[in-house]
Amino acid sequence: MEDLRVTIVQSELAWEDIDANLAMFSNKLKGLAPSSTDLIVLPEMFSTGFTMNVKAVAENMDGKALQWLKKTASEKKCVVTGSLVIKEEGHFYNRLIWMRADGTYEKYNKRHLFRMGEENNTYTAGNKRIIVELKGWKICPLVCYDLRFPVWSRQPQPGYDCLIYVANWPEVRSYPWKHLLIARAIENQAYVVGVNRIGKDGNDMQHSGDSAVINAKGMIISKTKPNEESVETITISHKELQDFRKVFPVAMDADKFRIE
Repeated sequence: MEDLRVTIVQSELAWEDIDANLAMFSNKLKGLAPSSTDLIVLPEMFSTGFTMNVKAVAENMDGKALQWLKKTASEKKCVVTGSLVIKEEGHFYNRLIWMRADGTYEKYNKRHLFRMGEENNTYTAGNKRIIVELKGWKICPLVCYDLRFPVWSRQPQPGYDCLIYVANWPEVRSYPWKHLLIARAIENQAYVVGVNRIGKDGNDMQHSGDSAVINAKGMIISKTKPNEESVETITISHKELQDFRKVFPVAMDADKFRIE
């Protein structure tokens, strides 16, 4: 199995300004040569910030943000992922898109909606996880508040090798963000990639980023710093992961369950 090169993009976001955010991310990714990475991970609602103003910013599945994802994945010859505000059949979704270089994609609607921010009154919750494959890796992408729910993040059978969380997670709760990322890596014996925004949003909420890539032992292997804009590529090793799972096979004693 090949190693996987993962690029995490930690950035400020222009509030409810799709054009400005797409231009900003295009500029940030200019230095990333085609085929120099396998996966680019952007924050939650990367084109708008975490907003409940859906009537002003929601796009359909042919909108400019999705077209930008398609164009960027094609140009960089890799997968690009992040979540968008999507309107579909009268419902609004906080929808993660897994866009491949050939223009095909998978989608995941955020399951756990942040009621303290009234997300549950604005968006429709998803009810199905996805596990995608990339270079032989099995990857489970989730969104922000999903991180707090270990059952939803738990290894299924067959399992995955990497969990991804894209987020707009405020600095006031940075302690649980950082520690829950580590917990999810340890309990699932998987790499975890957490990508969060920085800066103040339109609700005057500050975000410190704290984006990280964490190995199955719970060790942070990335160098991105809090409160700094950054584009960092980290190589993760499938051999290292499998070797650790063989010598410390906790999955063999995991409880079996089914999510209703």
